[in-house]
Amino acid sequence: MIDTEGYIYFFATVYVLGVISAFHAIFTARTPQGASAWSVSLIAMPYLSVPLYLVFGRSRFQGYVHARKNQISVVTDALQDARNKIVADSDNTWLTKEAIRGIERLSRLPLAGGNQVKLLVDGETTYKSMIDGIEAAESYVLIQFYIFRADQSGRRFADALKAKAQEGVTVRFLYDEVGCYQLPNEFVVSLAQSGIEVYPFNTRKGSRNRTQMNFRNHRKVIVVDGKKSWVGGLNIGDEHLGFNAEFGPWRDTHLCIDGPATLGVQVSFVEDWHWSADEIIQGLNWEVPMSRGDSGVVVVPSGPADSFETAKLMYLQLINGAQKRLWIASPYFVPDEGIVSALQLAALRGVDVRILVPNKPDHMMVGYATFAYFDEVHKAGIRMYRYTEGFLHQKVTLVDNKLALVGTANFDNRSFRLNFEISAICLGDEIVRQVEEMLEKDFAVSYEMGAAAFSHRGWFFRLAAYVSRLAAPIL
Repeated sequence: MIDTEGYIYFFATVYVLGVISAFHAIFTARTPQGASAWSVSLIAMPYLSVPLYLVFGRSRFQGYVHARKNQISVVTDALQDARNKIVADSDNTWLTKEAIRGIERLSRLPLAGGNQVKLLVDGETTYKSMIDGIEAAESYVLIQFYIFRADQSGRRFADALKAKAQEGVTVRFLYDEVGCYQLPNEFVVSLAQSGIEVYPFNTRKGSRNRTQMNFRNHRKVIVVDGKKSWVGGLNIGDEHLGFNAEFGPWRDTHLCIDGPATLGVQVSFVEDWHWSADEIIQGLNWEVPMSRGDSGVVVVPSGPADSFETAKLMYLQLINGAQKRLWIASPYFVPDEGIVSALQLAALRGVDVRILVPNKPDHMMVGYATFAYFDEVHKAGIRMYRYTEGFLHQKVTLVDNKLALVGTANFDNRSFRLNFEISAICLGDEIVRQVEEMLEKDFAVSYEMGAAAFSHRGWFFRLAAYVSRLAAPIL
């Protein structure tokens, strides 16, 4: 016999949850489009939309916000003292004075002069630099990655970290539990048994966050002794050395920062550790490192706990500040309308705007979505290139002859709004020249998409592209 009354209560409960969730979406969604899409679907299809909203609906990481506010003053005071000592490396151009000023306020970190910045191209060069840095550590190593494999590359790093821990060097290790879902538990246990402090990022920590699956900690950083740091696109895994037959060579870029800007990277790690481990790290070096070079660097951590959409505003500031050249390399090009409009305006005022993406994407829907933007950007004079020698994973931006960005943030809505990211914006003739030469080599092995690259595709392809674009906020 069918329990009619039970069904009525069930359907009524789900519908009420849909209405409540719709109001929540209206008040909390980051964009009007997101609020509209969620509220309509939650009321029209609550049985499907309510579970999806529980997992994907949040756009602000409130738990992390509260953890950040509750940090005791030891870090804040030490950082403020460091800020007061750092001398900004600036000149009189509008780009340096105005664009960087806004980004400094976004990141809550200053433009630090006196850094030696080394451009690291591709896996083996980057891994060797990182391993050498770990082996040279005297006091502590802070290490954090979105993906860390238990393969040959992962064991190589694990052995170096274990060796330092056994020497008495403090090693703290953070990993994202979604990005590292394939990391065996025994691998993590072996790190802990070697004296390494290991924690997952704990996105779902707390009773209110059990269904929270849409945020990622996408940062890839290492800090050694508060003096030297590494930031960029590479995770730890054999595929980054080109050992994956599906993708072939892996094209990526990282930075090694030796100097005062390392304190900014350290601040980002300390905040993540506080959320993950419920601990304020004591005993770190907050003295401004000795000047090592002539590059100015501002470190920009960003994420869903920020008051503003830091990553998006950072890119908007760079786009709007470009006068002659704007080159962007990213594995994912799935921006929102504001970014598209800024790129169009840059091209219309005569800026050489180029977008470099992989010819073979690693996510099918992202690859489709990228095509959906082509007509909009092409008609404004923006040139789009597809990299052909393997998989392009770097996140690099070059603005005029003044500024280069290397970091973890992709050019998509997820990095703009949902991921914890970190970028390093560098000023200095030498580092800008190196990035320029690197990107010129990348363009040389890429092909430019022609005017009919999207419009002449079949109807199914174009439909898939537009549908993928609609799903961009959760891709």
